[in-house]
Amino acid sequence: MAKPRALIECVPNFSEGRDPARIERIADTIRSVEGVRLLDTDPGKATNRTVMTFVGAPEDVVEAAYRAIRAAAEAIDLRRHTGEHPRMGATDVCPLVPISGIEMAETAEWARRLGRRVGDELGIPVYLYEAAASRPDRRNLATIRAGEFEGLAEKMADPDWAPDFGPSTPHPTAGATVIGARDFLVAYNINLNTTSTRRANAVAFDLREQGRVVQDPTTGKPAVDASGEPLREPGRLKGVKGIGWFIPEYGIAQVSLNLTDLAATPLHVAFDAACDAAAARGLRVTGSELIGLIPLDALLAAGRHYLAKQSRSLGVDDRTLVHIAVKSLGLDDLAPFDPQAKIIEHALARPDDERLVRMAVRDLVAEAASESPAPGGGSVAGVVGALGAAMGAMVANLSAGKRGWDDRWAMFSDWAERGQAAAKELLWLVDEDTRAFDDLLAAMRLPKDDTAALAVRAAAIEAATQRAIDVPLSVIRTALGSMDLMLEMAAIGLPSSISDAGVGALCARTAVRAAALNVRINVPGLTDAAFAAAALAEAAAAEAAAAEREIETLRRVEASIQGTTGG
Repeated sequence: MAKPRALIECVPNFSEGRDPARIERIADTIRSVEGVRLLDTDPGKATNRTVMTFVGAPEDVVEAAYRAIRAAAEAIDLRRHTGEHPRMGATDVCPLVPISGIEMAETAEWARRLGRRVGDELGIPVYLYEAAASRPDRRNLATIRAGEFEGLAEKMADPDWAPDFGPSTPHPTAGATVIGARDFLVAYNINLNTTSTRRANAVAFDLREQGRVVQDPTTGKPAVDASGEPLREPGRLKGVKGIGWFIPEYGIAQVSLNLTDLAATPLHVAFDAACDAAAARGLRVTGSELIGLIPLDALLAAGRHYLAKQSRSLGVDDRTLVHIAVKSLGLDDLAPFDPQAKIIEHALARPDDERLVRMAVRDLVAEAASESPAPGGGSVAGVVGALGAAMGAMVANLSAGKRGWDDRWAMFSDWAERGQAAAKELLWLVDEDTRAFDDLLAAMRLPKDDTAALAVRAAAIEAATQRAIDVPLSVIRTALGSMDLMLEMAAIGLPSSISDAGVGALCARTAVRAAALNVRINVPGLTDAAFAAAALAEAAAAEAAAAEREIETLRRVEASIQGTTGG
């Protein structure tokens, strides 16, 4: 597999959330860089702060970030700025996040390049944080930002707080900027049915990893350890930072969390913990909101979590899982939640990624029947295989929900999840087969002007032909694997739906046989004899195995139907 192209995300926070013209001026500078996609602009009036999210190749993202920082410095005067969120700069913080094809160390180096340019060319002091930090004590953003803009001049007078780049005094209107590289961070606000910032802070202190400072009961002052450092009572959640605040535009207080490690504290764990902590203090969580974007897996995990709490099957499609997550977390409490805009994978998706599978059935059939050679048999094999896996998943889902089978729902749910995973993979292969065919055509159109060009063309055709075989082989493997589901559902599934397990088996075997035809028709174009022999052998063995599973599944189906209707 080819290494994915290097992509990084930038999530700058600008100290302007109330003037649409200024916000748009900054956004336009990001859009002006070719190769960068501005995915999200999220302004907040109460915080007077806007979070923007954009993605691209490292050099393009760094150029866009520089232009945006320059535009913010021209548009924002912190001497006149007020808002709920702590800030020390017109561009308060500018993190770079590795997305694909690039390691954290290289991302941190790009952050240093950006910081040096901002300091040298714009005259704005820059502090490096997280993975780009020059010193361990500067990794934490809150430590750097302590004292905010108003205390910046006094802070920078201390040689220990000399910036990493730029002048040793604050920019008069733009303050200072914090630039770094970090893992994906989710900015997540949880809504409370109170207007009390103090109570919201209490809940935040219950949750955040650093917890709260312990008070000495005899003096009423913070207790300290032997070294003079404040003693702390840790909070419940690892990798979580948080504060409480009141948002006038909503008329409520919120617990504002940064989830810095979704593996340690998933979104739904933070939400449930907030519900418990709020209830313990006589409060109620009414919903939540995401600032910026979130990985799809975080919402899928939340959807599964809340379905499992209801003892319902988890074997549903991604859209259903996202819907359950949005409703369970109350992500639409304050404003409509648009998955296409708020989920990073959806926001990055290109229209051609799923051109065929997004078609209506009628349009797909018409496209298949047209004079165009694609979609061809390989894509159709993927569609048929996906329908087969879906039939098996449906029987498992219906069985999981049957009254009186409550002690078996988890088993059926596991089977349904396997069916959904197979259907999802096969749907991806529908368009992948067409992309492989397009690559083969492109290779055949390469120049044949001389010996060197012919060699390049031959190598490209060989690679494209192997890909055109690998894709149907993947259809074969996935469709054959899904037949275990149909075979099991034919034996133990809901009797009234047993026939659907048979339909699923028929579809799956058809997908295997159809994909095998695609393998065989492409093999003569290969020069790699060993690759060709292995592909043909795998396809033939899979066809034989699929036939056996189809026969046994249909035998079980017929026996069940006879047992139901006969007697």
